[in-house]
Amino acid sequence: METLGQASRSGRLLEIAAWTTEAGLTGVAEHELLRGFCERAASAGIPLARATFGIDTLHPELEARIFYWRRDGDRPISTDFVPFDRANVRDLWLKSPFYRLLQSGEKLLRLRIAETPRGEFPFVDDYRELGMTDYVALVDRFGAAGSIGEMDCTISSFASDHPRGFADIDLDALGFLVPGLGLAMKSIAVSRIAETLVETYLGRDAGRRVLSGHIRRGVADRISAALWFSDLRDFTRIAETVPAEQLIPFLNDYADAIITAIDGAGGDVLKLVGDGILAIFTQDEAAASCAAALAAAKDARQRIAELNRKRAANGLSVTDFYLGLHVGEVFYGNIGSIARLDFTVVGLAVNEVSRIAALCRSVDQLVLASTAFAEQAGAARSELVSVGRYALRGVSRPQELFTLEPREKGL
Repeated sequence: METLGQASRSGRLLEIAAWTTEAGLTGVAEHELLRGFCERAASAGIPLARATFGIDTLHPELEARIFYWRRDGDRPISTDFVPFDRANVRDLWLKSPFYRLLQSGEKLLRLRIAETPRGEFPFVDDYRELGMTDYVALVDRFGAAGSIGEMDCTISSFASDHPRGFADIDLDALGFLVPGLGLAMKSIAVSRIAETLVETYLGRDAGRRVLSGHIRRGVADRISAALWFSDLRDFTRIAETVPAEQLIPFLNDYADAIITAIDGAGGDVLKLVGDGILAIFTQDEAAASCAAALAAAKDARQRIAELNRKRAANGLSVTDFYLGLHVGEVFYGNIGSIARLDFTVVGLAVNEVSRIAALCRSVDQLVLASTAFAEQAGAARSELVSVGRYALRGVSRPQELFTLEPREKGL
């Protein structure tokens, strides 16, 4: 028969489980979730001194997210793990209890600190110096249908500095509670992954709109925007001459420089088409949007110049970019088939900006802006100088085009 003390402890554990579920449903930040869990577990009598929780993620640069709790810490700690192919990280991983558990297929590994041979797990020697007495590592695996990429489990560890370490009842309590913690963490991680993916592949603003529910086919907003269309100079020739294994790094280097400049000026990249980039600037006023686009253009010019110096020093191919700038009304939303939608902009202004960019080659200018852009640029108009009137393919009347003043080009 369960004693009064056991019934009280069981009630506390159920309260922790309920709190963990609620925190996961409401989207409490992961490090706060771990702190709340550990503080409640310690109050329920589990002698916790330290805890670690980790989960893989789906991110262009990060391998996993790791969270730490210290009983005497001022604040919870989180760490983004770089890919495991980095030598120092991979070495730590291969010598960790988690790697052993994943290789063996087991769920739990317990280490009595005093009884663990020195050097078997590097961190144990540090824990011994910190006064830890007991340690348990846990792996909670997902089924195939619940996995996302390499996110197929959660890993967690708990350490105690109590003289006797963990009692069996403590391990049973952790075995009961930790899967719920893992499910709550996974729920938050999936939301984070969804946000990362849509912003990475659709752009920041488009990604936020999709996540907020703007996913119906044919639904588009009419917006005014400054439009950016750029592509790389002589890309076809370069693609035919550089070794195949250098082409993707080449594109990545130049895309990173240009996109970083656009993002930094408050723009949103909507589409990458080979070496081409389509972006919009939608500040509160047209003049602010145009000024932001020009700021991005100047920043990108400087970044490309620095990139070219580095690549040339390493004997790698270099190039520059042509840029067309325009401003006008566009439709911004979901376009495509029932099975495949794209969240982008369409309209006459989009066609015009791409043709302005294409004209850079024949006009021998790296940057060309439309009459409408110059007229609505406000104070930034002083940064532009006319290069004459030109006919755009598909546009009935020639228009005056502008480029950056030589002093503004940063060249």
